[in-house]
Amino acid sequence: MMRKVMDRVRKLVSGARADRGMTTSEYAVGTIAACAFAAVLYKVVTSAPVMAQLQSLLKSALDAKF
Repeated sequence: MMRKVMDRVRKLVSGARADRGMTTSEYAVGTIAACAFAAVLYKVVTSAPVMAQLQSLLKSALDAKF
């Protein structure tokens, strides 16, 4: 029983070591996706309705009575 468990652990560890990380093309795709997400997020946050809500939230937070 113990031998089966140890063999299983060795197999899992050796499989994890086989992956050496992302390749250059994966980095490029990941970078492009992150930039696209940032651009969409920037457009949403700088839109008029969101800016109005953020300003309202900040104003009410700063005017809070303690």
